[in-house]
Amino acid sequence: MADERDAYRVLQVDPEAHELVIRAAYRALATIYHPDRDPSALATRRMAEINDAYSKVRTTDRREGYDRLRKLKAADGDAPVVYATAAPTSQAARPAPQGPPPGASFETIDFGRYAGWTIKQLARHDPDYLKWLARHSSGIRYRRLIEAELRTAAPAPAPAPERRRRR
Repeated sequence: MADERDAYRVLQVDPEAHELVIRAAYRALATIYHPDRDPSALATRRMAEINDAYSKVRTTDRREGYDRLRKLKAADGDAPVVYATAAPTSQAARPAPQGPPPGASFETIDFGRYAGWTIKQLARHDPDYLKWLARHSSGIRYRRLIEAELRTAAPAPAPAPERRRRR
């Protein structure tokens, strides 16, 4: 495909742009050229070109591969550009989870605003978040730890004061 345009030019972004900028540019262009908004043949071709460009740079792995091939093409002007295919998505082809990274444990949250915090730290700082996390699908793997920590961190209920009857 000698007439294939550079993905960064199609998306109208700098090759050094952050992935969030690339995603925003893709969404903005898709909003403009989407066939539901503009049914013309030109918009359909442009949308296909935008989708193709974004598929080449949407993830870090794909972007690194595309950038390597782009540099090779720039170094050797007539070299054909061959793009890597998408990684296999079947369950059998995916590597098994390896557990927590070195220095971390299963008690360490590895996502969101509390990434790097332990369950114990969170129980002291934001027990309401832990209650929410125990119910949410992203907290399934932490559920037993959270419930145990909340039980130990929760103060024992104070006995109800006895009321005296007035006559």
